[in-house]
Amino acid sequence: MPLPFDGAISKFYAEEAPDAVREAIKNGDDRDILRENYPYDRWMKKKEYQKEYKKLQLELAKFQGDVKATGKRVVVIFEGRDAAGKGGAINAFRSNLNPRQARVVALTTPTETERGQWYFQRYVEHLPTAGEIVMYDRSWYNRGVVEHVFGFCTPEQREAFFRQLPNFEALLVDEGIRVFKLWLNVGRAEQLRRFLARENDPRKQWKLSTIDVQGLSLWDEYSSAIGETLQRSHTDAAPWTVVRADDKYRSRIGCIQTVLSQIDYAGKDPHVASIPDPKIVGGPELWDA
Repeated sequence: MPLPFDGAISKFYAEEAPDAVREAIKNGDDRDILRENYPYDRWMKKKEYQKEYKKLQLELAKFQGDVKATGKRVVVIFEGRDAAGKGGAINAFRSNLNPRQARVVALTTPTETERGQWYFQRYVEHLPTAGEIVMYDRSWYNRGVVEHVFGFCTPEQREAFFRQLPNFEALLVDEGIRVFKLWLNVGRAEQLRRFLARENDPRKQWKLSTIDVQGLSLWDEYSSAIGETLQRSHTDAAPWTVVRADDKYRSRIGCIQTVLSQIDYAGKDPHVASIPDPKIVGGPELWDA
């Protein structure tokens, strides 16, 4: 079976990837953390993860029941580089929730009509009503990073985005919507390792896109755009939470704990819905290129 994009990811690994990235992938096994400054050497043990995950699923069920009963409106934004584990974190969050009250919004390329609208308009249409949780798999932050890196927006459009953004999110919060912004941060070697795994797995090749392939050589451009976006959009009303996502298990637990620990709901067990591991979860100061 031919590889997607004519094996462009394998070719990048063999011919263009920095030596340190190539060596890290070559010498690390499946559970090794490839990033040198990650606080753990190995992935969380699966049994330990499953134990924590099971307890958190019960808390999420309580949380959703409370959201429905009280009419809360909750938005959780999942952002990060390609292959940072956003989809897995979302699935971990919603696996036992009622999809009628816990929706995932993953918008495609804007249509001609949407391109003529106010930039935030197509995202506003999917905001939660009373008793709903909405998870954005990527969000309006496309303009700050991906659209900027690939030239899909003009500098003037991006500046207008940053100018309007704080007031837009403050209005959501003022309206009573709880907004959680999660940035999943993954190292370069780990990202490339995940891309290589997708390229060679027919079950996951659909996840790859032209943007993924072209973005391999744009790591520094992405880093610059991400750093600027976090700095310009981290506000008191809607702060960022950065999750170090090289270990998917710790990342998923950290994402769930971030939301549950910061919101009140009936029957909450504070020992389970606790503050996440500060080595894994923190503010923008935890992010690095």
